[in-house]
Amino acid sequence: MTAMDTAKRLAAETAVQRVEDGMIVGLGTGSTAYYAIARIAQRVQQGLRIQAVASSARSEALALELGIQLVPLSSISGIDLTIDGADEVDPALHLIKGGGGALLREKILAMSSNRFIVIADESKRVAQLGRFPLPVEIVPFAANLTIAKLRELGCKPSVRMVESQEYKTDNGNYIVDCAFGGIADPQQLEARINAIAGVVENGLFTHMASTVIFASQDGAISVLEQSR
Repeated sequence: MTAMDTAKRLAAETAVQRVEDGMIVGLGTGSTAYYAIARIAQRVQQGLRIQAVASSARSEALALELGIQLVPLSSISGIDLTIDGADEVDPALHLIKGGGGALLREKILAMSSNRFIVIADESKRVAQLGRFPLPVEIVPFAANLTIAKLRELGCKPSVRMVESQEYKTDNGNYIVDCAFGGIADPQQLEARINAIAGVVENGLFTHMASTVIFASQDGAISVLEQSR
């Protein structure tokens, strides 16, 4: 395990300490969320009683494999706590997410949660969002026209590809990675992108994280709480 993997695991295990009996827990997607799911499964084996919902087919399959009880989203009206990773976190705890390709489902879970805990290694902490290309989920129909509108916002858009084919989300949509370089006003940009016809959702998560847990490669943990 690399030092960065160790940091991700430490952040995940710290977050999972906040999971309590009887909770409905949202499971994120990606390399850091994997460690959270694995640790939740260990606690379930030790007697923790929870129900869970997953933000992607990958996370759902992993949870089932590890013995975590999943419930249909249609059967719940809210989520107690969601744990997920992030690609970037700024000082206001605004996030860029979607590097793993599950941003729409991740945002639905985050918005429906009483608490949204973000776990990350220290490399994800930035002074300003935008160095990481912003993922935007769009419908395939007339994708070129939607991409042209994204370009007008000042970014360099690129359709995400996998093995020479357009990457498709679990919802059958494309991901466009938009290189802005820097995002001065994440909340305004989030709204402007979502106002474009053809955009399903974008990877700016503003005013959503209640807690961010950073772990460094030397094992130090830093916990930031959103002021209310």
